[in-house]
Amino acid sequence: MKNIICICIFSLFTFTAFSQEGVSVKGNSVNTKEIAPVWPGCEKDPAPSKDCFNKKLNEHIKKNFKYPKNAKGELIRGRTVLAFCIDEKGKIKDIKADGPHKEINEEAIRITKLFPQMKPGIRGGNPVSINYKMPFNF
Repeated sequence: MKNIICICIFSLFTFTAFSQEGVSVKGNSVNTKEIAPVWPGCEKDPAPSKDCFNKKLNEHIKKNFKYPKNAKGELIRGRTVLAFCIDEKGKIKDIKADGPHKEINEEAIRITKLFPQMKPGIRGGNPVSINYKMPFNF
């Protein structure tokens, strides 16, 4: 009888030791929780992480953006679509900008390279790369 109790207790601890954070099993389906990357300063924000991320991103752009000028010295305004990846270490990589104005594309890439290192995205308890694609109007 003691052996059966010991085996049951050992089994209970073994099952809990191998469970993954962010993964739930219900019936025949397995769900993994995905957590987006976290901008520095948003770790303890009471608002949803996405709202804080967007707020910090907008602040960063306002603070660092410099309107490019054309050959005549006129400010260039326009739209670009920026694509980048936040890797498993929270670093920005694979930055690309697609828009009709070369100068605005270069400025969007320059600003993106200035993003701080972030807490990486998590899926199933493990850090993962997350791809982003965002339109910017300047």
